[in-house]
Amino acid sequence: MRPDTPAENVDHTAEAARLERTAGLYPEDAEALLLQAAAHLELAGDRPAATALYDRLLSSPQGPENLENPHLVRALKASNLWEYGHEAEARAIIDGLRAAAPRDPAPWVIVAEALESHDELEAAENAFTQGARLLLTDVSEPPYSTHALLFGRHRVRRMLGAPHDDWDLQADTLHSSPVSLDELHDPKRVWSLGSDNPAELAAEISRLQAELGAYREALSRPFPVAVLHWPAGELSELVAAYPSLELEYPSHGEHLATIEASLRELSASGTPNLGIVTGTVPSYEAFAASEGTSPGDGDLLPQYATTLAARGRAVAWPPQRGAACWCGSGSAYEGCHGVE
Repeated sequence: MRPDTPAENVDHTAEAARLERTAGLYPEDAEALLLQAAAHLELAGDRPAATALYDRLLSSPQGPENLENPHLVRALKASNLWEYGHEAEARAIIDGLRAAAPRDPAPWVIVAEALESHDELEAAENAFTQGARLLLTDVSEPPYSTHALLFGRHRVRRMLGAPHDDWDLQADTLHSSPVSLDELHDPKRVWSLGSDNPAELAAEISRLQAELGAYREALSRPFPVAVLHWPAGELSELVAAYPSLELEYPSHGEHLATIEASLRELSASGTPNLGIVTGTVPSYEAFAASEGTSPGDGDLLPQYATTLAARGRAVAWPPQRGAACWCGSGSAYEGCHGVE
């Protein structure tokens, strides 16, 4: 998750430097870490340095095609460039992204919001709609990752005065905040902030407080509460190398059952943002070495899971309806560990 804390509360330049150092230690996670670093540099006001990080990713020796999401990197670069006067280059990148038609909603949202922030509402609506048409046509239940696409599209269309269509109605259904999307995206609210009427200002402040509360709740956990999963082969290797961990992992079947039970218990207790991280023996041994601890120490396992989650390695739980089970069986989650 990209940071959004104001600069007066965080030394964003120092945090960016820390993340760059961490990327050097964990090259397999460099993409996620450098994107976080670039976001901190943007918040620090050093947009040229942020662009340099985006360029560093896109010009890596392995080539941009080996990035996990090169379209996301290009979209972020375009948005950043536009903010400090490089509009022509930003537009060229945006045009290229739209022609490439990425199958990930994040680049579409970033591109559309860049257009929206520069008052190009029609172009923003077109970009949101193009992304929605590509990703949501004939999809009965939009994945969580596409919700921002629908919400952004709803907002821009509300600003344009466009009538609700099926996707706008779907956005209304998906939105769970106490403040409805129609009210949240009402252009008249902008005018109320400049009102001299104390009652209107008080009402708007109350609405903003409700929105801020929901927003803070969503951002309250920067990375998922993650449970550690070992594939069968990795678990066998782990226990063979470190027999003291047999108490933690009596069998692979019990390990999988414990993961699902733990996540359900956390969910029932109201814990949000749950995920699963998959461990490997070499990665775990390297982590133990970095901590100056033996891999046979069971107390290290939760720390390893937390570190993997912080490095962007967590997969959200539960899986989307119809998606494969997290255990790697290949079966749909509902017919595997998701059986009630």
